[in-house]
Amino acid sequence: MQFDVFTLFPGVLRPYLDSSILQRAQQNDLIKVALHNIRDWTFDRHHVTDDAPYGGGGGMVMKVEPIFAAVESVLGAPPSCPLLYLSPQGKPFTTAIARELAQQPRLGLLCGRYEGVDERVIEHLVTEQISIGDYVLTGGELPALVLIDAVSRFIPGVLGDPDGAEEDSFGNGLLEYPHYTRPEEFRGWRVPEVLISGNHALVAKWRREQSLLRTQKHRPDLLNGESKVQSTTKTKE
Repeated sequence: MQFDVFTLFPGVLRPYLDSSILQRAQQNDLIKVALHNIRDWTFDRHHVTDDAPYGGGGGMVMKVEPIFAAVESVLGAPPSCPLLYLSPQGKPFTTAIARELAQQPRLGLLCGRYEGVDERVIEHLVTEQISIGDYVLTGGELPALVLIDAVSRFIPGVLGDPDGAEEDSFGNGLLEYPHYTRPEEFRGWRVPEVLISGNHALVAKWRREQSLLRTQKHRPDLLNGESKVQSTTKTKE
């Protein structure tokens, strides 16, 4: 899968992309991330990409011409794949959307800055707006990284565990169960006995139960009619 990111600050994204799971995914040709500097498609010697808004007001607005030129040069006119604009006004990003986007062979991501982009970009170039939360960031680069990371986890081979993405929080509609590793005891706090019992059926049952309990406690809105449960396995604290 290929991600084409259109940004004024490509240097912001590269360190994260060149680390850990995403780095290995690129090295193994499971994903490709191309960073495109919108300034390369400006038409003046100063590479101006923003201007004052019509009607007055504070802040600057990203100009329409360089964005269209960049996107159409890379993705075609009209774009040959979905172009997503990272914006607080967009559709809330969820695991379901990440799973759906992972089916695409290519995605374009547009990162805004300042007061955002000229509305004609949204009306005539962008496929959909995506928001990672009800707050405002300095630019769309962090949301783009969030989207790339979340979507990539659903691409076969990116995670070591083929079922890893589905077992993560929200993958099956619930928060994930607790995890433990060595040592078996630390400061008197022991790993739950069921996890060292070797009984895989009991472990699976315990994990399902803990997911339900954790969701019931922290995100009851996710249960959607799931029956409330009472723990039958005590965790020593």
